[in-house]
Amino acid sequence: MQLVINTYGSYLRKKDNCFLIKNDNNVFEVSANKVDSILITTSAYLSTDAIEFAVENNIDIVFLDHFGDPYGRVWHSKLGSTALIMRRQLELYDKPEGLKLAKNWVSKKMGNQIKLIKKLESTRTEGLEEFQEHVNKIEKLKEKLDELKGTVDERRADIMGVEGMASRIYFEAISSVMPERFKFSGRSRNPATDEFNCLLNYGYGVLYSRVEKACIIAGLDPYIGFIHTDNYNKKSLVFDLIEMFRIYADKTVIYLFSKRKVNEKQFDKIPGGLTLNKEGKAVLIEELNKTFEKNIKYKGREIKVKNIIPLECHRIANELIK
Repeated sequence: MQLVINTYGSYLRKKDNCFLIKNDNNVFEVSANKVDSILITTSAYLSTDAIEFAVENNIDIVFLDHFGDPYGRVWHSKLGSTALIMRRQLELYDKPEGLKLAKNWVSKKMGNQIKLIKKLESTRTEGLEEFQEHVNKIEKLKEKLDELKGTVDERRADIMGVEGMASRIYFEAISSVMPERFKFSGRSRNPATDEFNCLLNYGYGVLYSRVEKACIIAGLDPYIGFIHTDNYNKKSLVFDLIEMFRIYADKTVIYLFSKRKVNEKQFDKIPGGLTLNKEGKAVLIEELNKTFEKNIKYKGREIKVKNIIPLECHRIANELIK
């Protein structure tokens, strides 16, 4: 599970084999064996023994801003593997194999989008032709992606163009099943202009921290990407790989709306849009934790969703050096 501290002024310290969290209203303990990572979403106090305890137990401490984007992380200083993996990341960038990797990641994202639209279609009795039209359009774009040849540098604009068109079609389909009050017009990032995107952006921020951690453990350099450009201080590979896993945040947010667990009191208005408040963050993160703990079929066996991300990162690292 992800241990989340979202109460202003909370205090985190170590007690025996547990983390002890204290705020004005509560004191509770959580065993280190149950914690994958610690998310700090507000002003809080951390003792140095709690930080050392987290590092010793391979638990990262992630600091999120009010949009859910990670702005810092406490993590051990060891590489997940040899520098050979990082060298191979650089070598493959200018080769057809690099384009093959990049296309595969985006193709998986589009495949997930198709599956989710079909699932939404199966639960409805109206507008079925429109759902099928959305699926057909994304499938055609997926075929177009598969046909791309050359290197990443030569085809980056084509990849991002295809991915962008598929996402617009995908979110159009999702908006059509939202309650009337919460329908939205496409993606809006930080700040989000509607409740759906506000929840989704924060969910992606939490997911981003998991992908970054999985990259580090697998020995992948988060800064050496393929699709996303290598801007200064930008973890390009994390932006590349998160595409395969966005579906878990998408499903979680859609579920919250479908079960009417979202209300206007969970959001605060800010200049240009909305932000999640403490109540909204608690609802979303609780449901995300449930999503990550679910068992699903993966490559012929049943595993928890949270383990798919590190397994995929290890698989990619092995592909690079095989």
